[in-house]
Amino acid sequence: MAPVFSILDQSPIRAGGTPAQAVAETVELAKLGDRLGYHRFWCAEHHASAAFAGSAPEVLISHLAAVTRRIRVGSGGVMLSHYAPLKVAEAFRMLETLYPGRIDLGLGRAPGGDHVAAAALRVGPQAYGPEVFPELLVDLCGFLRGSLAAGHPFARVRAQPQGQGMPDLWLLGSGGDSAAYAGALGAGFAYAHFINPDNLRSALEAYRRSFRPGLNDRPRVMLAVFALAADSAAEARHLARTRDLWVLNLLAGRDIPFPDPDSFDPAALPEEARRRLDLMAARGIAGPGDEVRTRLHEMAETAGAEEVMVVTITHDFAARCRSYELLAPPA
Repeated sequence: MAPVFSILDQSPIRAGGTPAQAVAETVELAKLGDRLGYHRFWCAEHHASAAFAGSAPEVLISHLAAVTRRIRVGSGGVMLSHYAPLKVAEAFRMLETLYPGRIDLGLGRAPGGDHVAAAALRVGPQAYGPEVFPELLVDLCGFLRGSLAAGHPFARVRAQPQGQGMPDLWLLGSGGDSAAYAGALGAGFAYAHFINPDNLRSALEAYRRSFRPGLNDRPRVMLAVFALAADSAAEARHLARTRDLWVLNLLAGRDIPFPDPDSFDPAALPEEARRRLDLMAARGIAGPGDEVRTRLHEMAETAGAEEVMVVTITHDFAARCRSYELLAPPA
């Protein structure tokens, strides 16, 4: 069976643009995805970034669900290590109450920013970290389902508003730890191929090996892949340079907005930088729409994934929209 296609949008800030424009473009892209028949639209969480404007997915989700009609809307993801599980459960139970059957809660372990931003998010003397993530995750699921163990200190606390439904819960990750946590809970697992394609096989093996029926009765795998489609292969490769050049700067410790691919000449870069750009380009997919769609289907089939979440970033917003139009599900 062919995978369903969804959208992951990180509210990228363009060089020469503003964070407010980035958020407005996320809203327009969600409306477009709804019209084109995409299955889900997820927004990300980043903090104190020059490149990403999306800092509060739970707020943005509420607006996106209000301006769309049928597409599922969710987080890709909430960085749970910053927050009290009850507060996350309350926010997403409220969203599920307002938009029943349309809300997803994707969860991540990463901080979504540097250590200074993480410290600024902290309340109280002790910060949460990766080592307490499993405990936070179990508590969150307990609050969402009203199923905290009788001996739990918060067993009598109910995450309001109570209701029959609950958000569709996924764990995000690019390694074996998050995969194993997802499997133990019976949650869906969204593999961040666009961050680290190299661990795909081992992470999915860990997920399936550890899976126990719980939130779902069977494993559910989603691949989040960087893909960009255009009307020609040359145009697609050129547009994808925005992301490649941004990653090159990130690896050098430079936090910058996403650059215009017309603003630099790859031939003028040092040989090592050109080599890195080529390596980055190989870690995503760029080309004509039919070719990109075929490759995404092949990736999903090989991985046994039921869904592909497409991440597309380029400097020109119209080109980003055009890419999603070319990859849209058949009408």
